[in-house]
Amino acid sequence: MSIYSSTLLHQTFEHTARRVPQRCALVCQEGRYSYAQVARDVGRLATFLQHRGVQRGDRVALFLDNSPEVVTAIYATLAVGAVFMPINPLTKPEKLAHMIKETQPGVLVSHTHLREVFEPVLAVGSSVHTCIVTGDAPGVGIPWEMALAHPGQVVEPTTIDQDLAAILYTSGSTGEPKGIMLSHRNMLTAQASVCSYLGLEEDDIILCALPLTFDYGLYQILMGFMQGACVVLERTFVFPVKILELMAREKVTVFPGVPTMFTLMLNLDLHPYDLGHLRIITNTAAALSEHQIHDIRRLFPQARLFSMYGLSECKRVSYLPPEQLDVRPLSVGRGMPNEEVYLIDEDGNRLPNGHTGELVIRGSHVMRGYWGKPEETAKCLKPGPYPGEQVLLSGDIFRTDEEGYLYFVGRKDDIIKSRGEKVSPREVENAIDSLEGVLESAVIGVPDPVLGQAVTAFVVQKEGYRYTEKDIVRHCLTRLENFMVPKQVVFVSTLPKTNTGKISKNGLYQALVKYLALELCFELAYVFSVAPAIT
Repeated sequence: MSIYSSTLLHQTFEHTARRVPQRCALVCQEGRYSYAQVARDVGRLATFLQHRGVQRGDRVALFLDNSPEVVTAIYATLAVGAVFMPINPLTKPEKLAHMIKETQPGVLVSHTHLREVFEPVLAVGSSVHTCIVTGDAPGVGIPWEMALAHPGQVVEPTTIDQDLAAILYTSGSTGEPKGIMLSHRNMLTAQASVCSYLGLEEDDIILCALPLTFDYGLYQILMGFMQGACVVLERTFVFPVKILELMAREKVTVFPGVPTMFTLMLNLDLHPYDLGHLRIITNTAAALSEHQIHDIRRLFPQARLFSMYGLSECKRVSYLPPEQLDVRPLSVGRGMPNEEVYLIDEDGNRLPNGHTGELVIRGSHVMRGYWGKPEETAKCLKPGPYPGEQVLLSGDIFRTDEEGYLYFVGRKDDIIKSRGEKVSPREVENAIDSLEGVLESAVIGVPDPVLGQAVTAFVVQKEGYRYTEKDIVRHCLTRLENFMVPKQVVFVSTLPKTNTGKISKNGLYQALVKYLALELCFELAYVFSVAPAIT
């Protein structure tokens, strides 16, 4: 059977496990797992989930780091017809509680070291009736080993490709996270198209140091297991030297990254590491600079570099063929196989090549909508060319050249992309405003060569309060994921407003320029022991 003929997401893995059972499927945390071993654990966990009453359409929350357990849990959830919901392990209790209340999962799978986050959420009463915990945690949920001690036959559910497979949470412009609903068909279509243009092969060894809660990381597992490749899974890229050693040792052939990762890598001496097996390098989340593109190609001349653009709402949108890098290095390419993309003006009229407008995506990979948010869904899913069809309005402004290649211009909303993650300014502002003594705040993204965009906060304090930047950052660390915490905090007496009373983003950028100039003035004054004249 063709690897592309499966109608359900987990069937691609099952077919591979039957075809090449002894091939290495996963390398993670010093462990090596064959397809047969992963399939065995998937079957046992699936049996346990059915024993606990999990049925078709139920949600299973996966509050896990990159690990063998999260891979097993994804496929076990799908095998019983349920919907897997990966949650970033950096998520704080308040946000976790919101997600669980909104989606009503019956099962939560997590690690022992995250118990301080999930225990308070479960203690106040929730839909979760079964908590499975990995690691040594006496008295906390059901141990992972016990959940896997259930050999038996899974009762096949009557799942079809229109059923939901996953709910992926992403930041929303309102400050409230949104759960993206993806069907089996959505995800199968996306992974087949990406595999097709990348040319992934079953002999490939894919290094994934991206979080599996990020669709870019998640699809490395899905695509690799569909092809019969080996995935080398790491928790983080914080220690790039360790990653380089791993890549050399495992003879990695495919490396998906984001600009932050490439910046760290390019600042190191790569000569001690044999990376000559690399044949595919991919980038998305933010664009690489021409300088970065030049350096990557110089260091890895044998590898094909793909610049790509995507949205969690449809996985992938476009890619630039490597042979086009010299012609149009700043482009993110054209639409991928089995997809149509085009631009529209403010009135919704389709634009010809050579114009600027909002990008629209049409294809079977477009999401079903946002869980429990019909109004938010209606803003971005609009009627397509045929009755009953829906297309996705990206919210991103692009221009096209005469050949239809896409060039990113900017976002219609205020979402910040930092470290490859989406950050809602409103969510950061809500965290800052919860601090007693803060009158109001505003957050913007500032271009940064390493982060893509740096989260920058402007804070107005109430009379009598004198917070420092460290105070604001420390408070945010208790309420937000690390990548959302402001990199810079600017204290101002007032926030710039428009005539209608809205905060002026242009005014904030001007205030930042003035602030930076003032900082430089003080630094020069210190160096030369001259007091600056500031008006």
